[in-house]
Amino acid sequence: MRAFSLALILSLLALPCLAQTVLKSEPLMLAPYEIAFVRDASCPSGKVLKVTGAIRGLNRRKACVSLAAEQASLAVATP
Repeated sequence: MRAFSLALILSLLALPCLAQTVLKSEPLMLAPYEIAFVRDASCPSGKVLKVTGAIRGLNRRKACVSLAAEQASLAVATP
């Protein structure tokens, strides 16, 4: 019974980490090395823009990635 309870607690803690939110527009503020997924017209269908924050003075890294590879969810989020 104790092992079952421990497994249940660990699975509940792991579930929120599996999905990422896809935003409608790129966020203005993004911490260094933080990742945001953005659905915009610059990427082909089936792909989203992966934006990685950078330290001051450097540009953000942007790349089109497939949606299934990153395990993203199409939740509604406000920028």
